[in-house]
Amino acid sequence: MQQRIYIVTYDIADPSRWRRVFKLMKGYGEWLQLSVFQCRLTAVQHAELIALLDGIIHHGEDHAIFIDLGLADAVTPRVLSLGKRTFNPIEHEPIIV
Repeated sequence: MQQRIYIVTYDIADPSRWRRVFKLMKGYGEWLQLSVFQCRLTAVQHAELIALLDGIIHHGEDHAIFIDLGLADAVTPRVLSLGKRTFNPIEHEPIIV
């Protein structure tokens, strides 16, 4: 199943909702910095994540953005990273069931 790389960023008004979103995102991607994640997702995982986020956020107060960088195996993100953390594209990892 093909995977795509997404940058997901969010602005959540309520601290308890922010914590719920942060915990959810840790299960789907790699934390880059406050409220920003890099995710490698199949179409099913992408739809699942959107549905779960949609159930947590308050649409009048919160905001989430998905930036699709393209097919994971065909794209190498060009990123300039300044400061204490380096940016490494998320790698494909085997799933053990």
